[in-house]
Amino acid sequence: MPGLLERELRSELRVDGDEKLARVELRRQIARLEAELGSLVADAFPRLRLDTDVAGVSGEARVLGLGDLEAVRDSLATRIADARVQLRHQDELETRNRELLERMIESPADFKWVQISRDDIGAPGCGHWHSRPRFGLLGMLMGWWRVRVSSGCPLPGRLAAVER
Repeated sequence: MPGLLERELRSELRVDGDEKLARVELRRQIARLEAELGSLVADAFPRLRLDTDVAGVSGEARVLGLGDLEAVRDSLATRIADARVQLRHQDELETRNRELLERMIESPADFKWVQISRDDIGAPGCGHWHSRPRFGLLGMLMGWWRVRVSSGCPLPGRLAAVER
């Protein structure tokens, strides 16, 4: 019985030279695309979550044919193109927010009550900048505005008290 199974397996896996080379090349391309997609995900983390799922070609376990390998490669290439577009849009948004923050720091009165968080500019950690009147109501009436920088992340005890 084991001899029969081994013979069937060998006959199914026999491939002519050209098809074997094509499979090797397609697997190499897929590996390169997967590495590139992984690199894009690492670049985007944690500020952006990229969709990295590639749909399975078949529901059963089997050796993929050339057409199936090409479908996987094309799906990966599409995911990479989408990821690059998302990253470019996120970078543009963060750049605009950094420029807004610079203008806000230069002239706080022009950006009354505007708040920009560290997430908005792509910076790690907690905190934000906001334009507030100096000395409360008196400062608002007198036009004394300033940009305040928050002290960072809230303390765990204070956060729990706020959520209750």
